[in-house]
Formats: sequence, C-alpha cells, structure tokens
Amino acid sequence: MNVKARNRKKLKIKFNKSSAELNSALPWLKRIGWGIIAFFMSFSSLVGGCCPFAVSLITASSKMNVAFAAVGAGIGYIFFCDDEQAIRYFSAVIISSISTFIMTILNNKKDAVLPMIISALSVMSTGFVMNLRLGAGAGEYALMLGESVLAAGGSYFFYKAVSCDMRRLKLKALSVSDLTCVLISSAVVLSGLSFVQIKGVSPARVVAVFAILSTIRYGSQRWSMIVALCLGFALGISRENSLFLLGAYAFSALLSSLFTSFSSLGVGVSYCLSMTFFAIAANMGSFSVCCVVESIIASAVLVLLPDIVADRLNELWEGGADIAPEGSLRQSLVVRLRLASCAIAQVSESVRDVRERINSIGNVNPVDSELRMVASDQFFSISEMLEDLAFEFDEAESFDCRSAGKIRRMLGEYNIYPENISVIVDKFGRYRIEILAPKGTKGLDNPKVRGELCKICKRELDTPKISFSSAGVVMICTEKPNFKMSIGFSQYCAEGKLCGDTIKTINDSRGHTILIISDGMGKGSRAALDGAMGAGLLSKLLCAGFGFDASLKVVNSALLVKSSEESLATLDCASIDLFTGKCEFYKAGAPKSYILKNDRLTKCELSSMPAGILRGIEFAKRTTVLCAGDELVMLSDGVTDSGDEWLDEFIEDCNAASAQEKAQAILEQAVEHGDKNHLDDMSVIVARLM
Repeated sequence: MNVKARNRKKLKIKFNKSSAELNSALPWLKRIGWGIIAFFMSFSSLVGGCCPFAVSLITASSKMNVAFAAVGAGIGYIFFCDDEQAIRYFSAVIISSISTFIMTILNNKKDAVLPMIISALSVMSTGFVMNLRLGAGAGEYALMLGESVLAAGGSYFFYKAVSCDMRRLKLKALSVSDLTCVLISSAVVLSGLSFVQIKGVSPARVVAVFAILSTIRYGSQRWSMIVALCLGFALGISRENSLFLLGAYAFSALLSSLFTSFSSLGVGVSYCLSMTFFAIAANMGSFSVCCVVESIIASAVLVLLPDIVADRLNELWEGGADIAPEGSLRQSLVVRLRLASCAIAQVSESVRDVRERINSIGNVNPVDSELRMVASDQFFSISEMLEDLAFEFDEAESFDCRSAGKIRRMLGEYNIYPENISVIVDKFGRYRIEILAPKGTKGLDNPKVRGELCKICKRELDTPKISFSSAGVVMICTEKPNFKMSIGFSQYCAEGKLCGDTIKTINDSRGHTILIISDGMGKGSRAALDGAMGAGLLSKLLCAGFGFDASLKVVNSALLVKSSEESLATLDCASIDLFTGKCEFYKAGAPKSYILKNDRLTKCELSSMPAGILRGIEFAKRTTVLCAGDELVMLSDGVTDSGDEWLDEFIEDCNAASAQEKAQAILEQAVEHGDKNHLDDMSVIVARLM
C-alpha cells in the first residue's frame, strides 16, 4: 500500500470516528438544548407577571428530556422571579416534572390532554396556595385561573410541535394546524428572548419581523398572515401596552403582500411605512421608535440577503411541491392503463381461442381465419400500446404543479387561457411542458411566452412545437438538448413522379430525433402507397408516445388487411437521443446503415422481415452512441442494387459542406453506378450530430 493510500485510509478512519462521536453526542446536545429553552421560557413574562410557559414546556418533554427541562426552568425561575414567585414556580416545576416523568414511564402520553391537565393543575395549585397565604383578592384568583389556561394552551402547542415530524415540513406534508402549532411555539420562544435588548431594540423582535417579511417575499399571502398573527400575539402579550403589535404585524404583512412584484425592496419599504403608522398611532414613546427601527433592520437584512440564502428560503417554501404522493392522479392513471392493457390482452386471447374452436368444427375459409388472427393481433397491439403509455407515465418522476400554476398565471397576462397545463419532469430531470388551449387560441408562438417559460422552469427550453387537432391547440415545449441534428435527404423516382420510398423525420417532443425510410414493394404508385402507409402510420404512433414494437405490430396488421393482394413495406428507423447521443436502430427488412464515427466507417446490418408479409414480425435492433461530428447514413435498397463496393469509400471521402449536399452527392453516385435500364426507387438520409 503506497503512502497516499495509507493517508486516505487514515483520513477515512478519522472521519468515521468523528461522525460516530458526533452521533453519540447528539442526544446530549438535544437534552442540553431543552434545558436552555426552558431557562429562557422561565422569564417569558406576560402581562401581570405570569410566567407559565416553562412549566408547559416540561409537560411536553420526553422521558429523556424532562430532567434537563426541569433544571433549566428551575434555575431560570430562581434567578428571574422575586422570592414569592420563585418558590411558587419552582414548586410547579417539581410537580409538573415528576408527573410528566411518571406519565412517560406509564406510556400514557398519547395525546396533548394529559400534558395540558398536568401543567394547568401545577400552575393552579401552586398559585392557589400562594394567593391563600398572601390573602389575595378576587382579581388575583382570576389572574391565577387565566394563567392556568395559558399553561394548558402552552402545553398543547408545545406537545403538538414536538410531536410533528419536521421532515414533513420540507415536503409540505404538515397540516395547517400542526404548522400553526410550530409557529406559535416558536413565537413563544421568541417572546422569552424579547427581553434581551440593545438600547430598547430587541433582536428577537427583529427575527420575528424578518420571519414575516421572508414569508411574504418567498412564501404566500396566507402563510404570511398566519406567521404575523402568531408572532404578533406572542410578542404582544409579553409586555404591557404592546398588544398593538398583533394588529400592526398582521396589517403590515397584508399591505406588504401587495408589493411582492417590486421584489424585496418593495416588501420592506411598504412594511416599514405601515409599522411607522402604527407606532405613531400607539404613541408609546421609545418603544414605538424601537419597533420602527426593528422593522428597518429586518427589511435591510431581507434586501441584502445573499442569493444562496434567498434560494434556500425559496426552496423551503417550494420544496416538495412537485412530489406526487402515493395514490396521486399519476399513479391512479398508471394503474388504470395497466388494467386496461391486461383486459385488451385477454380479449386478444379470447379471439384466438374462438378462431381455434371454429377451425376445429369444420371447414373454414382460410381468408376468414386469417382475418380473425389479424384482429387478435390488433387487440394485442393495443394492449402493448396501453402498456407503453403506462410505462411513460410511470417513468415521469413528477408533475411540477407549482410551475404549472405559475405558467397559467403568466399566460393569463397574454390573454391565453389554456384548458390544461402539464409540467413533467422525467427520471433524468428533463422538463417537458404540455399545454392544451381551446381552438382559435393565438399567441402561444410568441417568443416572449417562451422566454417566460424559461424563467419559470429555470431551464433553457427548445423552440415550442405547436399542433392543431380536434381537441384544440397543443403546445409542447421541451428542455433544450445538448446536441442538434443537421439532416439532409434526397430521393430518386424510378417510374413517374411518385417515389415508392417514403422519408419521415420527426421530433417526438421528448428530446429524440427519429429518422424513417419506408420502401414499398415494387415501384410507382402502388409502392408509393405502401411506403407512405408504413412510414405515415409509424410516425404518427411514435409521435403519440407509443413504443417501436407496439407501433410496428399495428403497421404490420394494417398492411396485412389493406387489400387481398400482397402488400409489404420495409421500415428502417433510427432514434437519436439529443441529450446523450444514444442512437437506436430498428430495422424491418431494411438494408444496412452506415455510421461515420471519428472518421472510421462502421455498418449496421440486421436480418429481419418487412411489414405486411407475416403476422408477429419484430424489429431487429442495435444501439450505438454518437458524439458531436459523427454522421449517420440511411438508404433504401435501390441505392445498392448494382453493388455497394463504391459506397464505403465515397461516404468516407465525400467532404460535402452540409448533410443535404452529401445526401444529394450519394444519390447522384448511386444513379451513375446503377443499371440504367433497371433502376429502382432510391432514398438517402444523411444526419450529422452537432
């Protein structure tokens, strides 16, 4: 083992040791954290000098954290309360901690009811004894009763907040009630810290205002109001004559949410102006001034926030919005498609069984028998096509509903009102946007719309593909791939003006360019009909999202039943993934293709049957990977009818400037080398990856 390897091994051992030490220390750090929070809760004084929230925190603690929370609360009450109150709250701490510990041992802490009862009785019993000893009046007993209610409420909020799985917060899976409990609990903690001040300015209130502003800027109006109300209430009851913070925070949040289009500066300025109005109306001297200063500080932090922090805040509010949970519409659709696929396959089997039984009964017309088998094949093809659709939906990692909502609002600004918008993210993280708008909709081809789509999805998108159908106007926009294809093709008609070969070049809107040559039997109009039928049907099915194998079966069945005369067509296909360069060849009776890769010529020759002769034919397949500058040459068999000795050298040596020029040059050479009296239809496709 060399020195570098030994050093790496030592570093790995050291890192693993450090991680193990951190994991072992983490539970203790959490317990100490409970004690520190309870300490601050002990001097979270409300109007009237009530401090019940540390007791509430104890009752919400787990068995391992009760002791630490009790110690922190006890120390805080001793240091920050006068003698009578310190004895009273210290006694409440002892009662609540012992009761909570017993409750956790008995495993009875299943909901918030028992913690609420324990905290309320602890505060009430100690308060009753103290008031009885001091000979207090009815007002003190009423205050004691109100404090007990607050203690029970604090236990409820703390218990619900502690019981929440905070991982669900990122996934947006927390209910509104649970998230509100988390917010109120956090607000109570901030109220405990609000007594730490620098010349009257409270850092805790600065944090509270920043939380409101960041929610307005990166969250939603609804959540900003919830945050403002929770923080305003908790901080408003923390001192006398400060309850106006509840209304000030809430109204300022509502007003600022109207200025989110003016970015962080608009939100901050509008919030500060609103708080200034409330501060003047409250007329509380230095406290009013401090509230305005706190708003200005928080607004400045929001405006000067680094991009990386702003992105994290944006992710906090948007994270998980595109996660399709189990039982979602997508999963339901996949299941239904697969059930339908199975049902159609069973129909195919039933047709086949009926045909065999009829044949066993007596003499049957062979043509009728063959038609029944073709019908069975058609049902089976439909079954495979449904399975292809199910596979495609299942492969989609997620539907970005949040981006779809933003796109709908954006299109509304251009007076475009689509019926459906789907933003699909596949397993490779590629975006595809599908928009269905009513017939007659205009403006989808506006370059500004494409620019807005790029901003919303934060991806560079390719030029949208717009098509018109009976359902309406369909716009499909995909993420811009890493490569593009330069395609050239040329054809020669051996008889008349109709070529028996058909060429199709399509983009499937999923980042694939598909090249097709279909050669009908013979030449002239009949061959042209077969070739056009084969290539046309195949291209339409592939564009619709069906797979090559299922589409071939449909084309084959269609050619079998087209007429009583023999009808066939070869199919030569190449599918190039413009993101990765992966090229897949599919051949049904087609001649070889040529790949010019790094100036070296290789051939793809596969044995297979053309479509329209027999049932159950399949594509012969091969895969390769192309790089920028590589070239693909596809041709029909008419090009090499008189031999292909010249073709290899010509493809390698031809330095045509464009793919179109090279395709034309190959065709001219093929005509020149061919038998002038027996020329067949010829087709050439040249595709260069760029």
